[in-house]
Amino acid sequence: MTHTARRIGRSLALVLPVVLVLSGTLAVTMVPWADNTPSQILTASAEDVSVPAKPRAAQDVLRDKLLGELQQGETPGDVLTHLQQEVDRRPSLAEHCMGIARALGRAAVDVYGPTKAQSFARPVCDTSYATGVASMG
Repeated sequence: MTHTARRIGRSLALVLPVVLVLSGTLAVTMVPWADNTPSQILTASAEDVSVPAKPRAAQDVLRDKLLGELQQGETPGDVLTHLQQEVDRRPSLAEHCMGIARALGRAAVDVYGPTKAQSFARPVCDTSYATGVASMG
């Protein structure tokens, strides 16, 4: 009896970890939210990690930062002031100022509505903020 129990124990000790690892791996790859296309099943080592990610353009970073400020409760007037300060500090952003101001105007309409958003209009980057508000209102 002891010899048989010991033999069964050894067999389980060898087989059980393999079964658990395989079943766990299959369970993770078969969850409903996983994309089971062949390109998604590749291992991480198949990716070329030696290629660094492209840095985001300064105007994109600034636009996202200012839109975030607006969504966190800053008034459009304050955000437009921050935009003007950044353009004054980094003149290379001047060519993107109008696009950023338009995006702020559109976002302000989402937060405040067209009438209230228009009340914050200022001559930052020409009248691009007001143009953004008008396009959404």
